[in-house]
Amino acid sequence: MEYYLFRGLVALHMTAGAIGLVAFWIPIFGRKGGDAHRRWGRVFNWAILLAGGFAVVMSLLTLHDPMGNHPHLVGKFDDGFVRGIFGWMMLHNAILTLNLVWYGWLCIIHRRNNAATRTPLNIALQYLVIVAAINCAVQGWLIWQPLMMGIAVVGIATGLTNLWYMYSRKPGPVEWQKEHLKALVGAGISVYTAFLAFGSVRLMPSLALNPFMWAAPLTVGLAIIIYHRFSLDIKSGRNPFTGRRRALQAGTD
Repeated sequence: MEYYLFRGLVALHMTAGAIGLVAFWIPIFGRKGGDAHRRWGRVFNWAILLAGGFAVVMSLLTLHDPMGNHPHLVGKFDDGFVRGIFGWMMLHNAILTLNLVWYGWLCIIHRRNNAATRTPLNIALQYLVIVAAINCAVQGWLIWQPLMMGIAVVGIATGLTNLWYMYSRKPGPVEWQKEHLKALVGAGISVYTAFLAFGSVRLMPSLALNPFMWAAPLTVGLAIIIYHRFSLDIKSGRNPFTGRRRALQAGTD
């Protein structure tokens, strides 16, 4: 019975994730703040929140019965590996994705009022992702999977940097846009990584830990974030390298 529940969750997770994968690109390439940007941004948010929620339950079921819920991996990996990668690491990645989508959504809703993002749920998500990341690193160390320890750094950094912005006294005028960008593109990176790394394992299990499957979405996502952050700084009259207003060179900050 549990296996069929797991299979149903996989189907729902993949359906929601596929919608998110497509919707992700419309806000990225479309006119920022336009109707299409807002509409497809909401589609992306809801799709990824659903996909992340399903992934949390899938990871918990894997922790309960790793080989029973992944019979295609029997004889290819031991239960410690499956519990670590598809249990603990997937749980961390799912919480990270939920964190990024929710945080990024609140940033766009409240804009420059960063204090309004300090809701109980949003604060809890920051501490939850840090705890999940630490646990992922510990579990990775116990079975000696460096990938689990490496990905945990992302979770810890996400929680800490989000809290830093949420409790900043006077964030810059475009910081909310940068945080929104960082979070939603970060969620997109997470989804594409799951699609390439976790999805490909069903076709070719050896690809589960292939560095390319993890590096490709990260590289593309970071390029998008860097490009748009530079654009935001330039449009706001700031030097993208120093963060200072260009007017400072003329003696007027």
